[in-house]
Amino acid sequence: MTKPDFSKYERARIIGARGLQISMDAPLLIDVSESELDAMNFDPLKIAEKELDSGVLPISVSKPMPKRNKESIENIRVDDDSSSDKEKIAKEREVEKELAESGTMNIDDSGENDEDFSETEIEVEDDSE
Repeated sequence: MTKPDFSKYERARIIGARGLQISMDAPLLIDVSESELDAMNFDPLKIAEKELDSGVLPISVSKPMPKRNKESIENIRVDDDSSSDKEKIAKEREVEKELAESGTMNIDDSGENDEDFSETEIEVEDDSE
């Protein structure tokens, strides 16, 4: 098995993730003697780096690469059962005529925008003096 070439960012991410696992008492994947652990000061990042360098980590990195081939767009089939735009516009105009003839409109009275604009005061300063 060949050793994969990771970028320094991928390497840091892998070591950080494995170091976190080790600090949460995950089992070590390599045999490390007590003297080696003492030399590393039981540092989970150093242990994770040693595991990565030995090639025993089951962590993989997927690198998305751009596709060089063109994808064809599938033809979209439109159902004949759906109403056309002309029919929808005609229905909307009928509803508008009915509302105009009856003189009432269904307004949502949810309390939003309750500002009264009937008497708007405008202050004009006279700077002609």
